[in-house]
Amino acid sequence: MTTVILVRHGLTAMTGPVLAGWTPGVHLDERGRRQARAVAERLAPLELDAIVSSPLERCRETAAAIAEGRALTVQTDDRFGECGYGDWTGRPLRELAEEPLWKVVQAHPSAAVFPGGESLAEVQSRAVRAVRDWNGRLGEKATYLVCSHGDVIKAIVADALGLHLDQFQRITADPASVTVIRYTPLRPFLIRANDVGGGVANLVPPPEVSEDRDGGENITGSDAAVGGGPGTA
Repeated sequence: MTTVILVRHGLTAMTGPVLAGWTPGVHLDERGRRQARAVAERLAPLELDAIVSSPLERCRETAAAIAEGRALTVQTDDRFGECGYGDWTGRPLRELAEEPLWKVVQAHPSAAVFPGGESLAEVQSRAVRAVRDWNGRLGEKATYLVCSHGDVIKAIVADALGLHLDQFQRITADPASVTVIRYTPLRPFLIRANDVGGGVANLVPPPEVSEDRDGGENITGSDAAVGGGPGTA
């Protein structure tokens, strides 16, 4: 089973008031750099087989903090990049909330197509395809980290839970949060969601974990918990 750790980038000056999208040159601010250092410290005990990032600066900077001290080079994958918001890029959220499309994005996101940009369905398709490709490339015993964006992480989680994309707005991915999904041959398991302060115990399955014929997880020779510790969802 492959364990994927999804980390949202830290805060930037544009986080919150403005839809940054693919705007170039959006870097972590001091708050975001502190967050990146904190999440790197939290995840330091974990052995990672790869660190993959969205190509955007705020993600690469967060991923670089996590990679520091590890014998790993951050790899980028455009498929983990932010949604292409097209003509909405760089506009204030308060202004966008007055657009008719805003209600579609909130209530029926599977139908949302940003003017001059992508649809949210396309974003989910490319992101999930990227996860599956990296799972196959790294193997079933791998643990790897992906640094990406809020909507991208939410779309991946919705797919892992078997939820229609129209439910993805019920999922939260805060800046510098950790979300963990374990992919088995039969189905994914959401281990942590939007965790902003928990430890790393039990994020990686012990060698004794196997999947039984019914799809349930069997732990032999150990009473360790398969699920993660406390976190917020």
